[in-house]
Amino acid sequence: MTLFVGCSGSSRYQTGDSDTSGAVYNGFATYYADSYQGKQTSSGDYYDRNLFTAAHPFLPFNTIVLVTNLKNNRSVKVKINDRFPGTKNRIIDLSYRAALELDMIRDGIVEVTVKVIKE
Repeated sequence: MTLFVGCSGSSRYQTGDSDTSGAVYNGFATYYADSYQGKQTSSGDYYDRNLFTAAHPFLPFNTIVLVTNLKNNRSVKVKINDRFPGTKNRIIDLSYRAALELDMIRDGIVEVTVKVIKE
């Protein structure tokens, strides 16, 4: 099984106001490798593969987003609690639990829409 970690900004990001409520971003999602279990995230939380959390390049910590897998239309809400190094077109790295809910474990990377629900 191949697990991916890492994303970055791309031209697909919408820019403008610092208030991103309702903003929608398109790109690719990956999920954390098991080796990150228990390690501290950028926000100070500890990564727990069983929680619905994610890393994003610029959304504020504790922002809630709705991530939709465009391959199967499955969606999940996650809390942003980490950052990641840049990789072209990847806009979010999900916890294992969130990736499982999106049915993306086998694929490892999927095209998604990320909608800001609550900042």
